[in-house]
Amino acid sequence: MPAVAITVPGVGESITEGILSRWLKADGSAVKAGEPLFELETDKANNVVPASASGVLKINVAEGETVDIGSTVGTIDPEGQPTAAAPTANDSKQVSAPPKAAATPAPAVASDSNGGAAAALSPAVRRIVAEEKVDASQVGGTGRGGRITKGDVLAHLATPSSEPAAPTAAAAAPSPQPSNGAAAPSGLPRETRKRMSGIRQKIAQRLVEAQQTAAILTTFNEADMSRVMDLRARYKDTFKTKHGVALGFMSFFLKAAVEALKAFPAVNGRIDGNEIVLHNAYDIGVAVSTERGLMVPVIRDADRLSFAGIEKAIGAFAVKAREGTMAVSDLQGGTFTITNGGVFGSLLSTPILNPPQSGILGMHSIQKRPVAIDDQVVIRPMMYLALSYDHRIVDGREAVSFLVRIKECIENPERLMLEI
Repeated sequence: MPAVAITVPGVGESITEGILSRWLKADGSAVKAGEPLFELETDKANNVVPASASGVLKINVAEGETVDIGSTVGTIDPEGQPTAAAPTANDSKQVSAPPKAAATPAPAVASDSNGGAAAALSPAVRRIVAEEKVDASQVGGTGRGGRITKGDVLAHLATPSSEPAAPTAAAAAPSPQPSNGAAAPSGLPRETRKRMSGIRQKIAQRLVEAQQTAAILTTFNEADMSRVMDLRARYKDTFKTKHGVALGFMSFFLKAAVEALKAFPAVNGRIDGNEIVLHNAYDIGVAVSTERGLMVPVIRDADRLSFAGIEKAIGAFAVKAREGTMAVSDLQGGTFTITNGGVFGSLLSTPILNPPQSGILGMHSIQKRPVAIDDQVVIRPMMYLALSYDHRIVDGREAVSFLVRIKECIENPERLMLEI
């Protein structure tokens, strides 16, 4: 029976490539159909790809390599004999692909005559060793068979050398700047380098594209949070008992955003070539900060959801973000985005659009400030609001009026028809 090719599956119509971030099975090990095989990292989410057949795994692409959708990264031989033991608890998090030229497990790595990486290193580790000019013979390997992993190299770089390196001609020359090789007063290196994750690279790319392709403008306002806070204080216990979920601020703002989008549909639109596309659905993205970077899961048909439905959806996405199980489908198709920098203490910001959307609402910290009400100066809990919008499709009048509608809904939450 011929070997079965392991191909990179499609994970979304707009995604053409990803990074093979981690093999979950060792090269030469036995795998069963349906078992998790490798992790594919895209700009949207991490996806665990299962084995399509049972047999012995042959890895052709190392961890950290960029792979095209549909490309072959290895094979499974249904009639093969395993040559590697299953990963243990200590090495299950770092299963590196061996170099293609190595037929048997390589011994501990030694450097070549020039101090570069030996051929036994994986391509990803060789790249780091070459870029950082590391003597591989000085790095202790913690991988299987003493193999050096990327983590070993990074740990070596972060550890101050016990013996100063011989000065080069450039280092011997007087310089007003401290040497990069010298340790900081804390004993740590003056700088530490690490590779950007695939999702961080994509986030950076998309943010730059947003600023280069859209005419982004931001308008500001502020909202008195007194009545929303009073409602939460009075009904939070009843709400929690009835619906099994806490009542947060985000559901108020999401409901207010739906009302404002209905009144000013251009903010819920996008530009496609020479056409303006106006969405008749209200699929609101809610920005969530994770260890891997910013993600924006989408709450579908938010206009049809109750406050409890919105809070349950937000809670479910929070669990997925923590567990790293967010699917690509959870992140696609949003028409408008809300981001809350206030949870980190931000007082004011100018959020960047989430392409191809034309609007994003920024929430901020609630602070008690003196404000004038009925010619009297009183102290109220106030929140600054920011709306960034694409001026190519949204006029200034519409943007300002949109934010005023948000303010009106928050300061008069009865309009949102809270369901207790």
